[in-house]
Amino acid sequence: MSFNHELIKFRELQTTMEDGKRFYKTPDGDSYPSVTSVTGILAKDGILAWRQRIGEEKADQITKAATSRGNEVHRLAELYLKNELFSQEKLFDEPKSNSYQMFESLSEVLDQNVGMVRAIEAPLYSHNLRVGGRVDLIAEWDGELAVIDFKTSSKPKKEQWIDNYFMQSSAYAQMFEELTEITINKIVIAVALENLGTQVFIKRPSDYIQQFIDLRKTYDIINSDSRD
Repeated sequence: MSFNHELIKFRELQTTMEDGKRFYKTPDGDSYPSVTSVTGILAKDGILAWRQRIGEEKADQITKAATSRGNEVHRLAELYLKNELFSQEKLFDEPKSNSYQMFESLSEVLDQNVGMVRAIEAPLYSHNLRVGGRVDLIAEWDGELAVIDFKTSSKPKKEQWIDNYFMQSSAYAQMFEELTEITINKIVIAVALENLGTQVFIKRPSDYIQQFIDLRKTYDIINSDSRD
């Protein structure tokens, strides 16, 4: 499949790492934490408990494998959406690896739903939210402009587990509107699963943006306390 593009050009943002957190420097010189650093505080206690339960060494192995898998699926999706994948398949040593199979499931969902593409892996920021980030995809989904975020998982997700995903994409929607004056009223989370297809969750950013704003304030409180 070949995707149609009307890409909006965004200025590239400098990134830095501080205490394990990514920060984006805006063209105005402000430095804002990444969206995922903000939403990450929701899972912090659960991750610590999980690491203690299974042990640090095993947790590091699982985390490294999951990160590698997620990065490869995202890279494949980026090339596919740019109509460049099949000319660059030689970049991947194992085209039928587990990650590739997960991508193939995701690509079927993209083929069925994605229309005009407006942004791929685009750097965004918001002075109002005081965050930055890089959005996976902004495109028409069933005819309506949407923020589309890709995730990978070894097991299916339940909707009540992924408010952080919805908040993250809602923040991207607001950042996009702030920079372009184009409103987005749909967010799509596509979760590529191991041997189980792809889950799709569709929401409205208006239902989650206030939760993100509140979380952003909590992030400041936590990090202010850690510096005291």
